[in-house]
Amino acid sequence: MEPAITATSSSSFGGGSSRLAALAQQLRQYKPPPSSSFDDSEEMQTDQETAGKVVSQVGFQESIAPLSKDPDRFKPKRAAVLICLFEGDDGDLRVILTKRSSKLSTHSGEVSLPGGKAEEDDKDDGMTATREAEEEIGLDPSLVDVVTSLEPFLSKHLLRVIPVIGILRDKNKFNPIPNPGEVEAVFDAPLEMFLKDENRRSEEREWMGEKYLIHYFDYRTGDKDYMIWGLTAGILIRAASVTYERPPAFIEQCPKFKYPKMVEKHTCMP
Repeated sequence: MEPAITATSSSSFGGGSSRLAALAQQLRQYKPPPSSSFDDSEEMQTDQETAGKVVSQVGFQESIAPLSKDPDRFKPKRAAVLICLFEGDDGDLRVILTKRSSKLSTHSGEVSLPGGKAEEDDKDDGMTATREAEEEIGLDPSLVDVVTSLEPFLSKHLLRVIPVIGILRDKNKFNPIPNPGEVEAVFDAPLEMFLKDENRRSEEREWMGEKYLIHYFDYRTGDKDYMIWGLTAGILIRAASVTYERPPAFIEQCPKFKYPKMVEKHTCMP
């Protein structure tokens, strides 16, 4: 069972437009599918040979972390990212994104959502996401109404990522202060872009006989060009689908991976 997320009631949604208040109320009604375990037939596929393939493909070296010998090492660590929505000057819904510092050892220079690994003192995923957003871009948690969370996603490093949707009531009160050690730039993009087949391309890949697509969105703002892809793109496609209550105008073709049995069945992996 996912930990509860503390959400502000609609009656206390101060400083935002009536549209944002209605959106907050709509999103609070969303509940991700309940978690469930694999059945016996699926568990049988986690033998040494299959598990080794899974571990290798998600980024672990099979030689240093074979699942069958030490399954506890493959319990996915938990993280949360913040999908912070606000109303743009033209009335469109927009989402805050970051470009990671080129000095980071992993995913350097890539576009991502604010967020990071859970800490022991975090009471829920909403706190993890907003705490990390404050540390990375100076976003005061008191400015964000956390309204719901989506299905967990699995990164290639076997990190279980919980997307948390929050609404920024007053964008004028947010003055981005990027942490130079983590963030190179802060920008925003229209959420609906992730439902459209414009400025999008995809790459087909195959794993264990299953074909799937990785989506890439090219976005230009001002004189800067950004590419939003992989895990971040997958999360934003799902967030846009839930928010606008319609599927994307393109085929997602999600993979049907066979996860290690320590990973829950409803964990998504783009």
